[in-house]
Amino acid sequence: MEPCWEPGEPGELGEPGWPRSGGSLGPRGLLALAVASGAAAWATWAVLLMPGFRRVPLRLQVPYQPSSPRQVANALALLRGRAGKTVDLGSGDGRLVLEAYKQGLRPALGYELNPWLLSLANYRAWKAGYHGKVSFLKEDLWKVNLSDCHNVIVFLAPSVKPPLATKLLAELPDDARVVAGRFPFPSWSPSSTLGQGLEQVWAYDMKEVRREVQGSAQESQV
Repeated sequence: MEPCWEPGEPGELGEPGWPRSGGSLGPRGLLALAVASGAAAWATWAVLLMPGFRRVPLRLQVPYQPSSPRQVANALALLRGRAGKTVDLGSGDGRLVLEAYKQGLRPALGYELNPWLLSLANYRAWKAGYHGKVSFLKEDLWKVNLSDCHNVIVFLAPSVKPPLATKLLAELPDDARVVAGRFPFPSWSPSSTLGQGLEQVWAYDMKEVRREVQGSAQESQV
């Protein structure tokens, strides 16, 4: 008697013996999936994100992490009613710059080293109808002059906040406001804050920051 195969069973004539849908991958399958996922993540980093880091010292590098819609809304809420040149330091895909322009903060521009992110930001600007109205510049944020900036957005890692604070104190005018997302400046007292947890943002008015820094310096000399 010929063996009788049930439809859908591995080994059926003319059908490959794949595991049924919903079956367990098993240890080898899970390992292969983990390796493939890791390789894909590394490839994304190497091809898309690494180019912007090659010229920046390791301690000043900032990995790309897009801002959430709530983070963007909170940051722009702390700039509502203001005017003047607005910059995003490490502007990534440009979403904060575009929202700043929509809110009437002009000129609005972003500084970003990664060429892929710059291309993405320019595409987003074109898609929104703002091509030529906002700017995304391939510039090292540590080398640009910020003396004419009145609104500065900073969604950067905690490790760069202390050296960045020194740069902002040296270059920004007294009427400038700095808005930090995700992590505050550790040595500055915010003028206002909005949100909770990872959605929290902090606003710093440079005239008040300078007054506080100068007062602390005088106290330390006594």
